[in-house]
Amino acid sequence: MYSGDLKKYLDALVSKYNTSSFIETDPISIPKKFKEKQDIEITGFWTAILSWGRRSTIIAKADELIKYMENSPYDFIKNHSEQDRKPFLQFRHRTFQPDDTVFFLHFLQEFYNRYDSLEEAFMIDGESRGIEAGLIHFHKLFASDPWRPQRTLKHISTPEKNSACKRLNMFLRWMVRKDKKGVDFGLWKKFSSSELMVPLDIHVGRVARKLGLLERKNDDWLAVKELTQRLSDFDASDPVKYDYALFSLGLEGIMG
Repeated sequence: MYSGDLKKYLDALVSKYNTSSFIETDPISIPKKFKEKQDIEITGFWTAILSWGRRSTIIAKADELIKYMENSPYDFIKNHSEQDRKPFLQFRHRTFQPDDTVFFLHFLQEFYNRYDSLEEAFMIDGESRGIEAGLIHFHKLFASDPWRPQRTLKHISTPEKNSACKRLNMFLRWMVRKDKKGVDFGLWKKFSSSELMVPLDIHVGRVARKLGLLERKNDDWLAVKELTQRLSDFDASDPVKYDYALFSLGLEGIMG
Protein backbone atom coordinates (compact mmCIF):
# COMPACT_ATOMS: atom_id res chain seq x y z
CA MET A 1 0.00 0.00 0.00
CA TYR A 2 1.82 3.13 -1.15
CA SER A 3 1.29 6.50 0.53
CA GLY A 4 -1.32 7.76 -1.94
CA ASP A 5 -3.56 4.76 -1.34
CA LEU A 6 -2.96 4.89 2.39
CA LYS A 7 -3.95 8.55 2.55
CA LYS A 8 -7.18 7.83 0.68
CA TYR A 9 -7.88 4.90 2.99
CA LEU A 10 -7.32 6.95 6.14
CA ASP A 11 -9.25 9.95 4.79
CA ALA A 12 -12.22 7.66 4.15
CA LEU A 13 -12.05 6.35 7.72
CA VAL A 14 -11.87 9.88 9.12
CA SER A 15 -15.00 10.77 7.14
CA LYS A 16 -16.72 7.68 8.51
CA TYR A 17 -15.88 8.16 12.18
CA ASN A 18 -15.49 11.94 12.61
CA THR A 19 -19.25 12.43 12.86
CA SER A 20 -21.81 13.23 15.53
CA SER A 21 -22.61 9.52 15.89
CA PHE A 22 -19.10 9.06 17.34
CA ILE A 23 -19.96 11.18 20.37
CA GLU A 24 -22.53 9.05 22.18
CA THR A 25 -20.24 6.14 23.09
CA ASP A 26 -17.02 8.14 23.46
CA PRO A 27 -15.77 9.93 26.61
CA ILE A 28 -16.11 13.25 24.74
CA SER A 29 -19.85 12.80 25.37
CA ILE A 30 -19.22 14.05 28.92
CA PRO A 31 -18.05 17.61 28.10
CA LYS A 32 -20.64 17.63 25.29
CA LYS A 33 -23.28 17.89 28.02
CA PHE A 34 -22.23 21.50 28.64
CA LYS A 35 -22.25 24.82 26.81
CA GLU A 36 -20.08 27.11 28.95
CA LYS A 37 -16.37 27.12 28.16
CA GLN A 38 -15.17 26.47 31.70
CA ASP A 39 -17.66 23.65 32.25
CA ILE A 40 -16.38 22.02 29.06
CA GLU A 41 -12.75 22.48 30.08
CA ILE A 42 -13.21 21.05 33.58
CA THR A 43 -15.25 18.03 32.54
CA GLY A 44 -13.12 17.45 29.45
CA PHE A 45 -9.89 17.58 31.43
CA TRP A 46 -11.08 15.28 34.19
CA THR A 47 -12.70 12.83 31.77
CA ALA A 48 -9.49 12.64 29.73
CA ILE A 49 -7.43 11.98 32.86
CA LEU A 50 -9.78 9.12 33.79
CA SER A 51 -9.68 7.65 30.29
CA TRP A 52 -8.29 4.20 30.69
CA GLY A 53 -10.29 1.00 30.65
CA ARG A 54 -13.69 0.43 29.06
CA ARG A 55 -15.25 3.53 27.54
CA SER A 56 -18.60 2.81 29.19
CA THR A 57 -16.88 2.73 32.59
CA ILE A 58 -15.00 5.97 31.91
CA ILE A 59 -18.25 7.70 30.99
CA ALA A 60 -19.99 6.35 34.09
CA LYS A 61 -17.20 7.48 36.42
CA ALA A 62 -17.03 10.94 34.84
CA ASP A 63 -20.81 11.23 35.26
CA GLU A 64 -20.38 10.32 38.91
CA LEU A 65 -17.92 13.17 39.37
CA ILE A 66 -20.30 15.64 37.71
CA LYS A 67 -23.07 14.62 40.10
CA TYR A 68 -20.75 15.30 43.03
CA MET A 69 -20.19 18.74 41.49
CA GLU A 70 -23.96 19.26 41.51
CA ASN A 71 -24.04 19.23 37.70
CA SER A 72 -22.43 22.70 37.68
CA PRO A 73 -18.69 22.00 37.41
CA TYR A 74 -17.34 25.55 37.05
CA ASP A 75 -19.59 27.03 39.72
CA PHE A 76 -18.70 24.17 42.06
CA ILE A 77 -14.96 24.43 41.41
CA LYS A 78 -14.93 28.18 41.98
CA ASN A 79 -17.12 28.30 45.07
CA HIS A 80 -16.95 25.02 46.94
CA SER A 81 -15.66 24.76 50.50
CA GLU A 82 -13.48 22.13 52.07
CA GLN A 83 -16.63 20.63 53.59
CA ASP A 84 -18.07 20.22 50.08
CA ARG A 85 -15.18 17.89 49.19
CA LYS A 86 -16.21 15.15 51.59
CA PRO A 87 -18.46 13.24 49.15
CA PHE A 88 -15.50 12.95 46.76
CA LEU A 89 -13.68 10.80 49.31
CA GLN A 90 -15.68 7.84 48.05
CA PHE A 91 -14.65 8.36 44.42
CA ARG A 92 -12.29 5.81 42.88
CA HIS A 93 -11.38 4.78 39.36
CA ARG A 94 -8.68 2.18 38.97
CA THR A 95 -5.55 3.88 40.38
CA PHE A 96 -7.30 7.25 40.78
CA GLN A 97 -7.91 7.46 44.52
CA PRO A 98 -9.76 9.87 46.85
CA ASP A 99 -6.64 11.88 47.72
CA ASP A 100 -6.06 12.39 43.98
CA THR A 101 -9.63 13.61 43.56
CA VAL A 102 -9.38 16.06 46.44
CA PHE A 103 -6.13 17.49 45.11
CA PHE A 104 -7.59 17.91 41.62
CA LEU A 105 -10.42 19.92 43.21
CA HIS A 106 -7.87 22.03 45.05
CA PHE A 107 -5.71 22.55 41.97
CA LEU A 108 -8.62 23.54 39.74
CA GLN A 109 -10.05 25.90 42.34
CA GLU A 110 -6.71 27.63 42.82
CA PHE A 111 -6.21 27.88 39.07
CA TYR A 112 -9.65 29.23 38.18
CA ASN A 113 -9.39 31.80 40.96
CA ARG A 114 -6.46 33.25 38.99
CA TYR A 115 -7.29 32.53 35.36
CA ASP A 116 -10.35 32.47 33.16
CA SER A 117 -9.40 29.43 31.08
CA LEU A 118 -7.44 26.23 31.58
CA GLU A 119 -5.71 27.03 28.30
CA GLU A 120 -3.48 29.37 30.29
CA ALA A 121 -2.03 26.39 32.15
CA PHE A 122 -0.40 25.30 28.89
CA MET A 123 0.93 28.78 28.07
CA ILE A 124 4.37 30.12 28.97
CA ASP A 125 4.29 33.80 29.92
CA GLY A 126 0.88 33.97 28.29
CA GLU A 127 2.08 32.66 24.93
CA SER A 128 2.06 29.32 23.16
CA ARG A 129 5.48 27.73 22.72
CA GLY A 130 4.07 24.58 21.12
CA ILE A 131 2.40 21.46 22.47
CA GLU A 132 5.53 19.80 23.85
CA ALA A 133 6.55 22.90 25.81
CA GLY A 134 2.94 23.37 26.92
CA LEU A 135 2.70 19.84 28.30
CA ILE A 136 5.99 20.23 30.14
CA HIS A 137 4.85 23.55 31.59
CA PHE A 138 1.53 22.11 32.72
CA HIS A 139 3.26 19.21 34.47
CA LYS A 140 5.58 21.60 36.31
CA LEU A 141 2.68 23.82 37.30
CA PHE A 142 0.76 20.84 38.64
CA ALA A 143 3.83 19.51 40.45
CA SER A 144 4.71 22.86 42.04
CA ASP A 145 1.75 22.96 44.42
CA PRO A 146 3.11 22.07 47.87
CA TRP A 147 -0.27 20.62 48.86
CA ARG A 148 0.00 17.90 46.21
CA PRO A 149 0.25 14.27 47.41
CA GLN A 150 3.33 12.63 45.94
CA ARG A 151 1.38 9.83 44.28
CA THR A 152 -1.00 12.19 42.47
CA LEU A 153 1.65 13.45 40.06
CA LYS A 154 1.60 10.13 38.21
CA HIS A 155 -1.74 11.11 36.68
CA ILE A 156 -0.17 14.06 34.83
CA SER A 157 2.38 12.88 32.28
CA THR A 158 5.13 14.90 30.61
CA PRO A 159 7.32 14.64 27.50
CA GLU A 160 10.31 15.33 29.76
CA LYS A 161 9.96 11.75 30.99
CA ASN A 162 9.36 10.50 27.44
CA SER A 163 5.72 9.73 28.20
CA ALA A 164 3.32 9.50 25.26
CA CYS A 165 0.95 11.83 27.20
CA LYS A 166 -2.00 10.10 25.55
CA ARG A 167 -4.72 11.46 27.82
CA LEU A 168 -3.50 15.04 27.77
CA ASN A 169 -3.03 14.95 23.99
CA MET A 170 -6.59 13.69 23.66
CA PHE A 171 -7.81 16.55 25.87
CA LEU A 172 -5.87 19.06 23.79
CA ARG A 173 -7.39 17.60 20.62
CA TRP A 174 -10.84 18.14 22.09
CA MET A 175 -10.08 21.74 23.09
CA VAL A 176 -8.06 22.91 20.07
CA ARG A 177 -9.17 21.03 16.97
CA LYS A 178 -12.16 22.40 15.08
CA ASP A 179 -13.90 21.42 11.86
CA LYS A 180 -17.45 21.36 10.53
CA LYS A 181 -18.17 17.86 11.90
CA GLY A 182 -18.81 19.10 15.43
CA VAL A 183 -17.02 16.43 17.45
CA ASP A 184 -14.00 18.37 18.76
CA PHE A 185 -14.75 21.72 20.40
CA GLY A 186 -12.13 24.11 19.02
CA LEU A 187 -12.49 26.36 22.06
CA TRP A 188 -8.82 27.26 22.45
CA LYS A 189 -7.31 29.71 19.99
CA LYS A 190 -3.71 30.08 21.13
CA PHE A 191 -2.79 26.68 19.68
CA SER A 192 -3.49 25.58 16.13
CA SER A 193 -4.61 22.18 14.86
CA SER A 194 -1.31 21.85 13.00
CA GLU A 195 0.55 21.79 16.36
CA LEU A 196 -1.45 18.98 17.96
CA MET A 197 0.15 15.62 18.70
CA VAL A 198 -1.46 12.21 18.21
CA PRO A 199 -2.98 10.61 21.34
CA LEU A 200 -0.90 7.43 21.24
CA ASP A 201 -1.79 4.31 23.19
CA ILE A 202 -1.01 0.63 22.68
CA HIS A 203 -3.88 0.14 20.21
CA VAL A 204 -3.12 3.19 18.04
CA GLY A 205 0.56 2.27 18.09
CA ARG A 206 -0.13 -1.27 16.96
CA VAL A 207 -2.36 -0.10 14.08
CA ALA A 208 0.16 2.55 13.03
CA ARG A 209 2.95 -0.02 12.85
CA LYS A 210 0.83 -2.42 10.78
CA LEU A 211 0.12 0.42 8.36
CA GLY A 212 3.81 1.31 8.12
CA LEU A 213 3.31 4.70 9.77
CA LEU A 214 5.46 4.05 12.82
CA GLU A 215 8.81 2.30 13.18
CA ARG A 216 9.63 3.00 16.81
CA LYS A 217 8.84 0.01 19.02
CA ASN A 218 7.97 1.84 22.24
CA ASP A 219 4.76 3.84 22.68
CA ASP A 220 6.53 6.92 24.06
CA TRP A 221 6.97 10.61 23.23
CA LEU A 222 9.48 9.89 20.48
CA ALA A 223 6.90 7.60 18.88
CA VAL A 224 4.26 10.34 19.20
CA LYS A 225 6.53 12.75 17.34
CA GLU A 226 7.37 10.20 14.66
CA LEU A 227 3.75 9.25 14.03
CA THR A 228 2.51 12.85 14.08
CA GLN A 229 5.16 13.85 11.58
CA ARG A 230 4.17 10.97 9.30
CA LEU A 231 0.52 12.00 9.47
CA SER A 232 1.54 15.60 8.79
CA ASP A 233 2.73 14.39 5.38
CA PHE A 234 -0.93 13.57 4.66
CA ASP A 235 -2.37 16.80 6.12
CA ALA A 236 0.04 19.31 7.64
CA SER A 237 -2.77 21.56 8.85
CA ASP A 238 -4.61 18.84 10.76
CA PRO A 239 -2.54 15.68 11.34
CA VAL A 240 -4.48 14.49 14.40
CA LYS A 241 -7.72 14.11 12.45
CA TYR A 242 -6.26 10.71 11.58
CA ASP A 243 -6.63 9.74 15.23
CA TYR A 244 -10.23 8.92 14.33
CA ALA A 245 -9.04 6.42 11.73
CA LEU A 246 -6.28 4.77 13.77
CA PHE A 247 -8.31 4.63 16.98
CA SER A 248 -11.35 3.15 15.25
CA LEU A 249 -9.32 0.50 13.42
CA GLY A 250 -8.02 -0.68 16.78
CA LEU A 251 -11.34 -0.37 18.56
CA GLU A 252 -13.26 -2.43 16.03
CA GLY A 253 -10.55 -5.07 15.88
CA ILE A 254 -9.88 -4.54 12.17
CA MET A 255 -6.25 -4.03 13.14
CA GLY A 256 -4.48 -4.22 16.49
